[in-house]
Amino acid sequence: MQFERNEVFTVKQVADRLKVHRSTVYRAVKSGELSALKFGTTSKGALRLPGWAVNAWLSECFETAYAQFVEGDQSPELADADGSETVEVA
Repeated sequence: MQFERNEVFTVKQVADRLKVHRSTVYRAVKSGELSALKFGTTSKGALRLPGWAVNAWLSECFETAYAQFVEGDQSPELADADGSETVEVA
């Protein structure tokens, strides 16, 4: 799954497309894993996600999952058992 590099997306658009909750995307922004643009100076400023940043974040997510589940000894079933969200890749 790829996002158009030169477009910007809302948190809702990214969350809907990835079939995850918006809070998952917000957590990635807050932790610094996902770069975002904020327009406006108030706390209610508009947050936008560049396509290139979303693609980089997804790539990192795939690499982490590969390391944990293919190279490592963590089971995908155990990871899902804690209630964490998963992403289906089309």
